[in-house]
Amino acid sequence: MDREYQNTYDRNFDGGYRRQTGKRAVTDYGSSMVQWMRNRQPHYKGASKIEMERPSPSYIADMLPPIAKPHNPAEAIPARHLHSSLNKARHAVNVVKWTPEGRRLLTGSYSGEFTLWNGTAFNFETIMQAHDVAIRTAIYSHNEDWLISACNDGVIKYWQPNFNNVKAIQAHDDHPIRGMAFSPNDTKFVTASDDATLKIFDFAGGVEESTLTGHNWDAKSVDWHPHKGLLVSGSKDHQVKLWDPRIGRCLTTLHGHKNTLTKTLFEPLQGQLLATCGRDSVARIFDLRMMRDICLIRGHEKEVATLTWHPFHTCLLSTGGNDGSIYHYLLNEPNAPPNTSTSIPPYDSADPTNAPAQTIYPAHRLQHAHDAPVWSLDWHPLGHILASGSNDRVTRFWTRARPGETDCFNDRWHLGEAASESQSNWHRRAGNFSTRDEEEQEMEDEANGLVDQTMPSKQPILPGLPGLTQPTPANDGTSVGGAQRPLPPSGDFSFPPPPILPPGGIPSFDPEKFAELLASGQLPPPPPLGIPGQGPPPPPPNFDFSKFPPGMIPPGFPPPGAPPMPHSSFVNGLPGLGPGDSGGGGGAGAVRRRGPLPSQQESLREEQKRGKYRPVR
Repeated sequence: MDREYQNTYDRNFDGGYRRQTGKRAVTDYGSSMVQWMRNRQPHYKGASKIEMERPSPSYIADMLPPIAKPHNPAEAIPARHLHSSLNKARHAVNVVKWTPEGRRLLTGSYSGEFTLWNGTAFNFETIMQAHDVAIRTAIYSHNEDWLISACNDGVIKYWQPNFNNVKAIQAHDDHPIRGMAFSPNDTKFVTASDDATLKIFDFAGGVEESTLTGHNWDAKSVDWHPHKGLLVSGSKDHQVKLWDPRIGRCLTTLHGHKNTLTKTLFEPLQGQLLATCGRDSVARIFDLRMMRDICLIRGHEKEVATLTWHPFHTCLLSTGGNDGSIYHYLLNEPNAPPNTSTSIPPYDSADPTNAPAQTIYPAHRLQHAHDAPVWSLDWHPLGHILASGSNDRVTRFWTRARPGETDCFNDRWHLGEAASESQSNWHRRAGNFSTRDEEEQEMEDEANGLVDQTMPSKQPILPGLPGLTQPTPANDGTSVGGAQRPLPPSGDFSFPPPPILPPGGIPSFDPEKFAELLASGQLPPPPPLGIPGQGPPPPPPNFDFSKFPPGMIPPGFPPPGAPPMPHSSFVNGLPGLGPGDSGGGGGAGAVRRRGPLPSQQESLREEQKRGKYRPVR
């Protein structure tokens, strides 16, 4: 179920006029899933106990997830535009991939960055530099514990669900990796590269096990059967090959395309169908039981760049073209245009082996979904949202139309900007303002959600004192961190040995008895006080020098009646730390105090003067 929330701001503040943000679409599938889980019952003779939806807005609250309607794939067609997400620094989006739990969408860009988008509000969450060059493909393992990504340099990286990079391997030498796929048990994965080879790797060790050769040109796509030991690959040599990964041998070659293959993909549920597309403007559906094509997918005017299967409906296929269009096909409905004869499927013919393939036309067209080629498509795990990434540097989200909603079929994504503007369904000026508001909103989300992901630099730790960092001298003579005054060298950092006391000890300190002990020679003279260059230690608190006999005051201490000594740098056995001392200053005993920090409003005004943060947050 789709909801819309609107954020408003107060304009009574010192920064001048503040723009009012538009509505942000939020897709909440919780109520739909809960209703289906509460009301579902075992089907009796194919009948369902749940009331059928009717074309009325009152049935929006009763929408069910696509998994609740296995026999109605047409209701899962994503005809409605939800949101367009774009980064502050725009780059072509080569990969879109939903996280296994469906909470976020992961995109890989031409700049080598991973971007995470929220799966319900579609706002920016975080960004990170994953590769040094363009990311070409990324896949999750079947157990949902690992993500692997590949780039133009032939490097594969292992990622945990929290996007902690644990390993990087050089799979193909300086050749882009165009496709990857996990085995059904996640112990191996296969790669396809521009060096015309396929390589099978052991996932745990990251070691190459075998190399499959047979293509005469760049290998553009690869996929592993969902529950069999079978590989499929498509190449620039116009060939589709099926491989046995155990022995590394090509089983058969399927001929049908007349140009470069761009995508080969097994049907994920039953695994009986194989979908392929290429630059010859057509896609084909092969039946692995017959080893031939049974459907010819037409409708695109230019090259077909990518395709994807619906996660629950085996007859719903979505394709993306080089002209920015997205088409949706129902394999059990030909949808032939007017004045065009309808062909029959090979299964219904008298000779299924030699019968021509059935021609399928789009059930729904998004002719102006993007302004550039669509490089990647991916369905939400629940099957209610389709994400698309394009060369126009925008990630868009599409969903099914709500009951009784017809305006979405006449918007600019279906008719184009010119036709939609002529029908008063879209205004160019309002659209430009809306696009600018979306860009500013994404910039605000990125500014609010982006954090510095670099770890803080490690400061040298003072030996023997955990948690206290060693000071680093600055240019102005001061120091930063830890003890704020320079420490003596490690060789001079030693405490004087304690004096030898008589057997009975000294129960109480009496200056007269102390003088007698010194005169009798029973007590050796004390060693030099303090540390060289640091001065003597301070006297004990409340110490009375007047009780000392004349001439018995230790050297370095002031005589009675003299002004107090300057603060010593030796307190509690730690050189350079004294009560109230906040760092080395200009001279001995100088105290360095920290000035007041500027307020947030003053800092914001200073940043605005420098040209940053134009829209006040």
